[in-house]
Amino acid sequence: MNTQASTVRLTVAQATMRFLASQYSERDGLERRLIPGCFGIFGHGNVAGLGQALLQLSILDPDAMPYYLNRNEQGAVHAAAAFAKTQNRLQTMVCTASIGPGSLNMVTGAALATANRLPVLLLPSDHFATRYPDPVLQQLEDPTTLDISVNDAFKPVSRYWDRINRPEQLIPSLLAAMRVLTDPAQTGAATIAMPQDVQAEAFDWPVELFAKRVWHVARPAPEPAALARAAAVIRAARRPLIVAGGGVVYSEASDALRRFAAQTGIPVADTQAGKGAINWDHPQAVGGIGSTGSAAANELAAEADVVIGIGTRYSDFTTASHTVFGHPEVRFVNINVAAFDAAKHSATMVVADARAALEALGAAVDGYQVEDAWRRRTASLAEAWSQATDKCYHLGHGPLPAQTEVFGALNELMGPHDVVINAAGSMPGDLQALWRASTPEQYHVEYAFSCMGYEIPAAMGVKMALGDAAEVVAIVGDGTYQMLPQELATIVQEGLKVIIVLLQNWGFASIGALSESRGSQRFGTRYRMRSASSGQLDGAKPPFDLAANAASWGAKVIQADGIAAFRDAYRQAVESDETTVIYIETDLEGPNPPATGWWDVPVSQVSALESTRRAYAEYNEAKRAQRHYL
Repeated sequence: MNTQASTVRLTVAQATMRFLASQYSERDGLERRLIPGCFGIFGHGNVAGLGQALLQLSILDPDAMPYYLNRNEQGAVHAAAAFAKTQNRLQTMVCTASIGPGSLNMVTGAALATANRLPVLLLPSDHFATRYPDPVLQQLEDPTTLDISVNDAFKPVSRYWDRINRPEQLIPSLLAAMRVLTDPAQTGAATIAMPQDVQAEAFDWPVELFAKRVWHVARPAPEPAALARAAAVIRAARRPLIVAGGGVVYSEASDALRRFAAQTGIPVADTQAGKGAINWDHPQAVGGIGSTGSAAANELAAEADVVIGIGTRYSDFTTASHTVFGHPEVRFVNINVAAFDAAKHSATMVVADARAALEALGAAVDGYQVEDAWRRRTASLAEAWSQATDKCYHLGHGPLPAQTEVFGALNELMGPHDVVINAAGSMPGDLQALWRASTPEQYHVEYAFSCMGYEIPAAMGVKMALGDAAEVVAIVGDGTYQMLPQELATIVQEGLKVIIVLLQNWGFASIGALSESRGSQRFGTRYRMRSASSGQLDGAKPPFDLAANAASWGAKVIQADGIAAFRDAYRQAVESDETTVIYIETDLEGPNPPATGWWDVPVSQVSALESTRRAYAEYNEAKRAQRHYL
């Protein structure tokens, strides 16, 4: 301790962790720890710096910054992002990794967080600022400059990036990172690269740096003139449609959306991030929209003269690659906290918090209601899709069940506040089309980056956020499972209880179907041994056992043969107090829900294969509906 009462002598790493332990977020009068814990894997780049700081803090103040030993650096960032998503972006975790490959492993996780607009704080270790040991172990050298490392790869996938070469630089950098983490419009990955010698360097820090600091998360109100313009467009609409995105969920605007839809009669479709923002059985709910959307939402979108996008970034799946909104004179009203998204499709912009905007818009269009014919069409299409969903959920397909039957069983067995998690393969498409979410927290599908391997670490992050308040169920395909199963060990180590549903279909169902539809004959999309006769991967199934692998991580494994056995296995998993993996084999080729949207995946313009030439002709025909919304 320095003799001057106004400063305290700590290393850069010690100061970083002490600062982070004192940061809070606040919205609507509720304060919470902004960063309540740290994931990390230690190596020579951080074990004596950040590792020592975490050890010291755990002894002096055990609750200040709990440390979690994860197994994969990418998995740590996924867990932090899932934690942040569950907390509606009001809390997140910090992740640290050693120099070189350890830190570089976090780049994919950073991209996922930024693509999904989710806050995560990353502290990758770096080479020596002094450059005496140069190059250090695991340093990537650039012959044109000595001022670069693998951590520069974080720049394009981070909302904030800095490197601390001197202790004094830490103070403004940490404050800037906190600003980004708590900014609803700008949030994403905040990366502060930490040279390993600087981590251990001591400095006299002002004690004010470690005082409790509250970051107020704003609810920007709509500008009156913008609100009036939006209200005028909506009042003139005869067949309007709302597209609810993740911004509705993050701003906790679900109740406001449901009231607005009931007040006006405007049908509401949802994106992957927005599913559950309106309960599936609300009279105005019409399900998912776009490439993997429901027939109800997509037919209404084709006829809508005004589209009201609330908290959506309009990904290509939402717009079905600019084909789903078919009215020749369609107009857009976009409500978004980020002007970048609000301006899309030449929209009438309302840059505001979703909840604040919906409450104000309800008053601004008071008395407006859609025509009775549009209400009747909404109800008729929603009922028809409900019947199609029931059929997909109860196919009785054999000899192996379709994965939609597994989803149906889960949808019927899980409670409204339990959480289903998924991210990649054919499953997000089936889930968006079919899943009946009654609450905004039930549906947790990462589809901005659609990152294989997300689900298991995400289950850990969600469970850490919710505790015993709900069952957390991650649905994992065999392809995704092989990408990142390691965090099962962390889940077991921490005594967390999650349920993993492992679907084994011996291949890539989504890309296989896409390959076939684009004339590539499912090439390279099945798990098969290489055949001695053909030289291709078209032999017998490989002799690996994913159920045994899951058990090797310490999880309880139940193998289910068919849907009835799966239902029984799920009930056993709920009653158990330990992590359970339910293993079930499903049909690689579906059947999947009826497709009603398009996705632009280019086809080879010339080919010796008839299947590719046929697919190219179909592609050109479908592309005719594509347009810019001007």
